[in-house]
Amino acid sequence: MDIPYTSDLREDTGLYNAKVGIWLFLASEVMLFGALFSSYVLLRVGSSFWPHGLLDIPIGTFNTAVLITSSVTVVMAWASLKMHQFGKFKLYLGITILCALAFLGIKTKEYYSKFTHYGIRFKDDAAATAFMKEAFGSDSAEVRGGVFANTYGHVNEKLLPDPRQIFVTGHFADGSAFMNLKKLNAKKVETIQFIADPPKPAHGHKAEGHAAEAGGHAEHKALTINVSDISYLQPYVPRHMPYFAIYFTLTGLHAAHVFGGALVMGYLFLFGHRMWKTEPERLTNRIEVAGLFWHFVDLVWIFLFPVLYLL
Repeated sequence: MDIPYTSDLREDTGLYNAKVGIWLFLASEVMLFGALFSSYVLLRVGSSFWPHGLLDIPIGTFNTAVLITSSVTVVMAWASLKMHQFGKFKLYLGITILCALAFLGIKTKEYYSKFTHYGIRFKDDAAATAFMKEAFGSDSAEVRGGVFANTYGHVNEKLLPDPRQIFVTGHFADGSAFMNLKKLNAKKVETIQFIADPPKPAHGHKAEGHAAEAGGHAEHKALTINVSDISYLQPYVPRHMPYFAIYFTLTGLHAAHVFGGALVMGYLFLFGHRMWKTEPERLTNRIEVAGLFWHFVDLVWIFLFPVLYLL
């Protein structure tokens, strides 16, 4: 028995079934991502201090260009089928799939860089001050402001007097990922080798005075920290702070959509020739539906990039 309206248009909607289905599905997707974007707004508005500058803007920009390119090539793949040029269809769809895989590969690398980057807080003023003097050559307000700006992108005068409220960011000398204080204590590790990030000039201004000196002082220098002096240690994972919770939720869900779209297009790329021989219009419709989904994935990223990377 043939399934009706796989190629022919319905009288009531003027669309074939798959196109009706994809629009209904995309409507539910709008509600899903709309709820998550709303959560982001509520978290940011309700937060006293929101991190800024923790993501790699050039990488995000490149991934944006990759997705935009893939949106063009998927349209070209559909247009090639409409013009009965199956060879060009395979070429353009193959480029689209490669773009999807490139996006996921870059995103994976970006994720891993977060899993090896850490925020540390010390138990008392003495430990925090001693570390800053050794790492940055000074514990002045200017240096503490630069350390604070490494996470939040700006200086907060209320928190600067207390070094315990400042995250010292950096990475383990051996590049360890997913470490935390609980794991260190379970392994009975007494000291760690930690490379701290140089203090960042607040608001992007050129570093001067102690901050400039501290930047050169801390670069690539591994220091020994007693685990007993640490009150908090977490990599840049969702539990570290709400910013990363919403970042990984939004970008992780988006990456899952990219992966799902790549699987569908990969199937059509490998086995579409069978349908092309018997039902060319049906294959064309399937590519159109996949393209609509792919445009939605691209559009979501167009919103995610400025919201998470730039604002």
